[in-house]
Amino acid sequence: MGSYKYCCCFTRKFRWDEADPPADLKAAFDALADERGQIGPEQLRRFLNEMQGDDDVEQVIEKILQQPHRRQSGKVSRQIFVLQDLYHYLFSDELNPPIQSQVHQDMSAPLSHYFIYTGHNSYLTGNQLSSDCSDVPIIKALQRGVRVIELDMWPNSTKDNVDILHGRTLTSPVDLLKCLKSIKEYAFVASPYPVVITLEDHLTPHLQAKVAEMVIETFGEMLYYPNSETHEVFPSPESLKRRIILSTKPPKEYLETLSSKKEKEYQNRSISIEEDDWGELPDMKAQIESYEHEDDKSDQDAADDDLAAEDDDEHKIRQAPAPEYKHLITIRAGKPKGSLKDALKVDSNTVRRLSLSEQELAKAAASHGPDLVRFTQRNMLRIYPKGTRVTSSNYNPLIGWMHGAQMVAFNMQGYGRSLWLMHGFYKANGGCGFVKKPDFMLQDGPHGEVFNPRANLPIKKTLKVKVYLGDGWRLDFKQTHFDAYSPPDFYTKPAFQQTV
Repeated sequence: MGSYKYCCCFTRKFRWDEADPPADLKAAFDALADERGQIGPEQLRRFLNEMQGDDDVEQVIEKILQQPHRRQSGKVSRQIFVLQDLYHYLFSDELNPPIQSQVHQDMSAPLSHYFIYTGHNSYLTGNQLSSDCSDVPIIKALQRGVRVIELDMWPNSTKDNVDILHGRTLTSPVDLLKCLKSIKEYAFVASPYPVVITLEDHLTPHLQAKVAEMVIETFGEMLYYPNSETHEVFPSPESLKRRIILSTKPPKEYLETLSSKKEKEYQNRSISIEEDDWGELPDMKAQIESYEHEDDKSDQDAADDDLAAEDDDEHKIRQAPAPEYKHLITIRAGKPKGSLKDALKVDSNTVRRLSLSEQELAKAAASHGPDLVRFTQRNMLRIYPKGTRVTSSNYNPLIGWMHGAQMVAFNMQGYGRSLWLMHGFYKANGGCGFVKKPDFMLQDGPHGEVFNPRANLPIKKTLKVKVYLGDGWRLDFKQTHFDAYSPPDFYTKPAFQQTV
């Protein structure tokens, strides 16, 4: 019974009702019970063997005998069981834990064949403009199973060390070395498969060399980097178990970006490719449109614009890049140049990573959907939130997944249905942070065609989930958690229904 005061002198009382055993459990018990509504050890063994498939039946029976409600009623020593005993057993996390998903997919394919659990601005504790930067959200993400951590690197105030912060905002910095040490400590607590650190680089060559020293010294043998500057194919998650890899733009390409930015400041500011080549914003289906109500103020995200705001840009261009730093990059990134068609060209001799904002993806999906799918068969595609999501909200991940994007980057410190969908998606395959793409996204048809996400295809299967029973939620919340004058009133509703 819960009591709540309101209007200073009045009291309201609410009774807590525990859920009754469901009808089908009652029927199963009645089929085994005698006329007094009881079963003995033999009937319980039969139930555990035939219906539950338990192997160590005797140990389970002993644990049932020791349940708290039996001790309170003095029934510990009696080898007689009632319906309530069976009900408590079925809903006990200790006695009857949920079936744990195991890694069951082939993990020996190239990295580009997997969707990868990806974070965005992983160091932020809250909003994108004024929250603190810390290693705590990085630790939480790794404990959840996130496999891609993003760090924005900027020179500190004295230009002799490296800070992690969201550039050109009021966010407070955190030291790079502290983040690297936390990544090393927590990288593999939830999954043995590789962790990718995407570095957003705003550093001088001198500081890039310092980063290389920090990374090598911190990770040691855990750090994987290639023998050559290019890959013909990415390595597999299996071959990279318990390894850490880096992904960023090579220093030379980064400095070229700075140089070209100087020229573009005198022209009409726009994204780096022609609007006609990208196509019009797509008329997406209602399911996708529901995520696209925010104002489209900018196609650039501070996390991936790669444009330094330092006064010495030209001086940095004249300096030589740090070769040690460049050598450590396993997944080489780059912004698109020229038309969208050019950006999505597949080179059979090398693989790379391309980054697009959620808005750029939407435009590309409208006119070049199959090209995106073909590109992601060998190469990596990273999608990141638009810059106007200052509250660390997220977007619809299905748009990126259905076009083959491996790294759909999310603000893990956010909240909402999109983030719940992301977390739920990566519960698959043992929660290891890698989910294999379906074969139809990786294979060409008889005439060289690839999967077209916008094609009207026949429905093959509809997934429906039935909520069987929910109980015990009240134990996770204080009685005044939601309302000072009444207890929580829990209910469920479907987040989405997916038809394939």
